[in-house]
Amino acid sequence: MLDRWTMPLTQWPLLVLARGLARLRVRPDQVTVAAFLVGMLALPLLAMGWYLPALLAILLNRLGDGLDGALARLTRAASDAGGFLDIGLDFVFYAAVVLGFALAEPAVNALPAALLLFAFIGTGTSFLAFAIMAARHGLKRPRFQQKAFYYLHGLTEGTETVMAFVLFCLFPAHFALLAMLFAGACLVTTATRLWGGYRTLRVFAQQGRNTAQP
Repeated sequence: MLDRWTMPLTQWPLLVLARGLARLRVRPDQVTVAAFLVGMLALPLLAMGWYLPALLAILLNRLGDGLDGALARLTRAASDAGGFLDIGLDFVFYAAVVLGFALAEPAVNALPAALLLFAFIGTGTSFLAFAIMAARHGLKRPRFQQKAFYYLHGLTEGTETVMAFVLFCLFPAHFALLAMLFAGACLVTTATRLWGGYRTLRVFAQQGRNTAQP
């Protein structure tokens, strides 16, 4: 929901950092993998209850997630392979953060973490399934031209997920409640994406049939 406002604000500082990396001949895929590896450090850190160091790893991962795209556009190295790698590693990272909290306090956090992972499956599959269909039919993404995939809107997008992770780390004693609340928001996102994607594709198909008629 907030990505349409936060993403334009981040493009200039990311571009400045990308220019420095370009001068060092760093490739976008290298940034993607490095950010993923740093982000995955959050899993053992969270499991050990080291929440602030885990938060640093999470924030560095999110910085890298924006920086690889900025670098790819700057160096004209954007590719389907890079976009695929980026989104695939993102979903693994998201799940790892939730798993880390489950391991930190299994008796309290395991069930809320499982519910949140269930909700993440819904947001992720609805996002990717529509992206496949959008690419097949050549649908455009006017608000998020910098994304490698069609970015279907929802109540919980990247900005909201980062905010949730920050709250989880700052208030770990309240993870169970926060995770259930965020899971509820993710389920709303899943429902709206499924309905919105279905309606969009139905309308697009109907327009195509009408155009094909003599």
